Amino acid sequence: MADKNLIDAIARGIVVFDGAMGTTLQRMQLAGDLTVKDFEGRQGCNEILSLTRPDVVAGVHRSYLEVGCDVVETNTFGGSRPKLDEFDLGARVVEVNEQAARIACQEADRAQRSDGRPRYVAGSLGPSGFLPSSSDPDLGRVRPAELVEIFREQSVPLLRGGVDCLIAETAQDLLELRSQIFGARKAMEEVGRRVPLIAQITLDPSGRMLLGSEPLSAAVLISACGADIMGLNCSTGPREMVDPLRALAEHAPLPLSCQPNAGIPENREGVAVYPLQPGELAEHLARFVRDFRLAVVGGCCGTTPVHLKQVVEAIRGTGPARKPPRRVPMLSSGLKAAALHQEPRPLIIGERVNSQGSKKMKELLLANDITGILGVAREQVEGGAHALDVCVALTERADEQDTMTRVVRVLSGQIEAPLCIDSTEPEVIAGALEWLPGIGIVNSVHLERGWEKIDKIFPLLKQYGACTVAMAIDEKGMALTRDRKLEVARRIYERALKDGLQPWQLLFDVLTFTLATGDEQYKNSAVETIEGIGLVKEKLPGALTVLGVSNVSFGLARQSRPILNSVFLTHCLKAGLDAAIINPRDVLPWNEIPADARALAEDLVLARRDDALARLIAHFEAKGPAKAAVEEERQFDTPEARLHHMIVDRQQKGLIEAIDECLKTRSAVGVINDVLLGAMKEVGDRFGAGELILPFVLQSAEVMKKAVAYLEQFMEKNDSYSRGAVVLATVFGDVHDIGKNLVKTILSNNGYTVHDLGKQVPVDRIVNAAVEKKADAIGLSALLVSTSRQMPLVVQEMDRRGLKLPILIGGAAINRKYGWRTAYVEGTDKLYDGGVYYCRDAFEGLDTMNTLQNEEERPKLHDKLRREAHLHRSMVIAGAERASGQQLAAVTDVAPRSVSPPPKVSPPFWGARIVPPEDLALRDIFDCLDLIELYKLQWGVKVKSRETYQKLIADEFAARRHELQEECIRKGWLTPKVIYGYFPCSAKGNDLTVFDPETRKPTWTFKFPRKLEEPRKCLADYLSEDDVVAFQAVTVGDRATQLCADWEAAGEFTRSYFLHGLAVETAEALAEYWHRRVRAEMGLPPEQGKRYSAGYPAWPDLADQTGVWAILHPERIGITLTEAHQMVPEQSTSAVIVWHPEASYYSVRTVTGMP
Repeated sequence: MADKNLIDAIARGIVVFDGAMGTTLQRMQLAGDLTVKDFEGRQGCNEILSLTRPDVVAGVHRSYLEVGCDVVETNTFGGSRPKLDEFDLGARVVEVNEQAARIACQEADRAQRSDGRPRYVAGSLGPSGFLPSSSDPDLGRVRPAELVEIFREQSVPLLRGGVDCLIAETAQDLLELRSQIFGARKAMEEVGRRVPLIAQITLDPSGRMLLGSEPLSAAVLISACGADIMGLNCSTGPREMVDPLRALAEHAPLPLSCQPNAGIPENREGVAVYPLQPGELAEHLARFVRDFRLAVVGGCCGTTPVHLKQVVEAIRGTGPARKPPRRVPMLSSGLKAAALHQEPRPLIIGERVNSQGSKKMKELLLANDITGILGVAREQVEGGAHALDVCVALTERADEQDTMTRVVRVLSGQIEAPLCIDSTEPEVIAGALEWLPGIGIVNSVHLERGWEKIDKIFPLLKQYGACTVAMAIDEKGMALTRDRKLEVARRIYERALKDGLQPWQLLFDVLTFTLATGDEQYKNSAVETIEGIGLVKEKLPGALTVLGVSNVSFGLARQSRPILNSVFLTHCLKAGLDAAIINPRDVLPWNEIPADARALAEDLVLARRDDALARLIAHFEAKGPAKAAVEEERQFDTPEARLHHMIVDRQQKGLIEAIDECLKTRSAVGVINDVLLGAMKEVGDRFGAGELILPFVLQSAEVMKKAVAYLEQFMEKNDSYSRGAVVLATVFGDVHDIGKNLVKTILSNNGYTVHDLGKQVPVDRIVNAAVEKKADAIGLSALLVSTSRQMPLVVQEMDRRGLKLPILIGGAAINRKYGWRTAYVEGTDKLYDGGVYYCRDAFEGLDTMNTLQNEEERPKLHDKLRREAHLHRSMVIAGAERASGQQLAAVTDVAPRSVSPPPKVSPPFWGARIVPPEDLALRDIFDCLDLIELYKLQWGVKVKSRETYQKLIADEFAARRHELQEECIRKGWLTPKVIYGYFPCSAKGNDLTVFDPETRKPTWTFKFPRKLEEPRKCLADYLSEDDVVAFQAVTVGDRATQLCADWEAAGEFTRSYFLHGLAVETAEALAEYWHRRVRAEMGLPPEQGKRYSAGYPAWPDLADQTGVWAILHPERIGITLTEAHQMVPEQSTSAVIVWHPEASYYSVRTVTGMP
């Protein structure tokens, strides 16, 4: 028999689980095949059938195995003691589960004996019926530790019955899911069998779990708990799982599974009917395998053997799933996940939910005011905290453990930020971690009493996957010098690694001492702390650093503390600080700190003057808060003026306060219409005048989005500030959406409701969405000539349906003349009634929408379009026939060779090769960046004077590029891959035939176009009848694309824009980098020869990509082609390489390229 290791099976190919057990048995009951007697009067308890009707249960298993399923699940979904107790069967929990396992194993063994193909059995662990994360007094009454025992008890008989893996499925509560994993692990230890463990969550149609947890939050917890596979099942059909699976495919560090229902059930005459047909399920799962790296597929409620038969057929022959991404250090709450490595640094840990540092928090705890504590937590998160330090210790009370549990449970369910459990008592920490439905931080461990505390805390960190603050304190006391700080940190670090912890689970606090005392002992303490951070980062690989930053200013006057804190924090960040425990509202951006105050604070922090403390104190005594308030009042006459300024100047600090002031005199809608939209108009005007560059516009848009999000809570349901609705899409076949995203940003932040359909959107979906959303206009984007041809099809379909919505079009592939042509319904002389308007950029799109929404101006715009389109059509119609004939000649004429005969060359090898990753260092590739293309084309640094351009690059964009490049290297956001090769070929006339190097049979013949004008160049001219040609395809992966989409959705427009631009140009740089390597391998001079890509001027037919794929097979490095022959990921290029010394770039005109 083959090895029945499920993980090995996944490594060989996609594994297919069975379909529904429960709904299958229900159908049998409705059909009369199962009676009340079969259930012993316990209708609804399917598990009893394993005892009363084992033949029926075996038959269900057999039906799935016969259609080709690899795995069947035991009939134990409701087999835990609490669920069996509902039917007075709790005492038979061992019997029920072991019998169910044996039935399934017998059928799997029988199927395996019949054909020798391994079959597997999964022991099913369903929900207990409790929701420990819930605040409901009944559902949430069971402790997680009790649930661990419940699932241990169920797992033991399943393992003894022979199951090959355990599957915790249909999880709705993260605490229960973790208890299932812990219980299963304990059972494995008890039985002495280690089997794979699968954890599957269930999501509602909104993409969240029942209590609001996002899939990535679940992924962080599941991977930390040691599950082998994670996935989705039940609740919805496959359509609703697309976005969650996409996110998990990108970020979850585990193989993925998916077992959807046969659609969302419909109630038909009292019967639940699952509407999804077998072919539809198979089609969806096959796509998920291809697009989302699924390793396991199957069905849940409503699926039948007929469904699974088609699934098996749809994925037959599919190779193993792509490997999951490496695990990235993450924290999580019960709701969301957060990166431990924040970019830009630091991870901000809010310090105000702390009874030891906040008088308000202490008062709220004494008053048992949970609502007030929630308010403090929300204020910290809104202020910018990524995580919250929670301390509830009080000298007035002795119930720290109970209080901590209560506060953790409430915060976990309502605050998205992960928690940092701050206590000196290991028992309090253990209790909090038990109730924490996520991955948090423990604050803290140290060596003050030797290894006593670490001996208790490190096992908890390993069990729960938590991180810890590790303080530079040992038996000698607090470490003051940099060397002592490193000495203590090294001891803790070495012990942690020995105990099996990861380096990133340690956040070393090298201690911050106040500079307010003037004590000589602490005069250089800030410098020692800064240097200590650098030493820890250098000497302890992978470890992180954290500081309680505000300690540095403890004891100073209130108005000086944010200045000193901010200056100290800036220098710590330069040294490598990863996290800061601080009130985020007490930190100022470096450029917002007055220069004189900044210099005084630096003198104190860096110990540059003996009188630094006295000078700082004197400065703030002379310039107190009253004077600052007067200056603020003088600068802005009204709150509206201040808010307007904050949008235009991209300032987020104080935004909420400014809005609150405006709300005193006008409604939320009034603030949007009267203040915010006017500010964004000024931003647009300044951009149009060349006074602002695009990155600054995006930063203003981020401030605008935050302002509107805050105002929405004050609006009535019937309030409306929308200036209109626009359906936006990148047309079918086109994978590029940066231009569309910019339009969305500008329109949405100027009062329009934008329904973004994404990229590669078919015509019908665009038109249907416009009708469904009651849009005022449609916006279409295309990058390439080939895909821009979809735009007239949209116009044609709109006209066919009798719709008259305006259509705005734009993109690099088209121009105003194309817009005039598209204004006519294709194949007719009829001008489309709604009008087709070409928009050069996002702001012209905004102006066009504003005009279209103005009842007086709209007819004038349409009349202008009609006149211009008619004039253009009249001018070109006579020349169309001639142009068509010329193009035919350009394709078919064989003119004399336009260059001298090509030189003879010899390749270093024949065929295609994939370049090893170690030969593709990003730093080397970045050296090939075309910085002019990056700054001007991708990053929009377009200004009128050379001096201004150079200053912008020097002051802002060069540093930003270097930081982003380092971030990409550190975080693995760009993954360079190259496939290339040398092939025998023969050029005759305009044709180039490429041969298989081994068989010498033709692989593909390219029919290159020839120029109409002299010299009549053609790519085939650069090669001879017996020659060598090279092809290459390169990519930097698709992670940047997903990150940009995530940031765009989160309102981080600027960050998305810069990463997208760098990723695109890095792909081009990689192409150049490898072209240089090809030249070197061929022994050619550095500049000899050229590379040409399909879809570009010398080789305009993008469909020729099919030939490149037939020759190179770039899918081997993850590059695929769409139906429109575009590459996915977007950040990819392909090319043919020729070595002729006279090779040059030129353009072949086509009909579509003519006016």
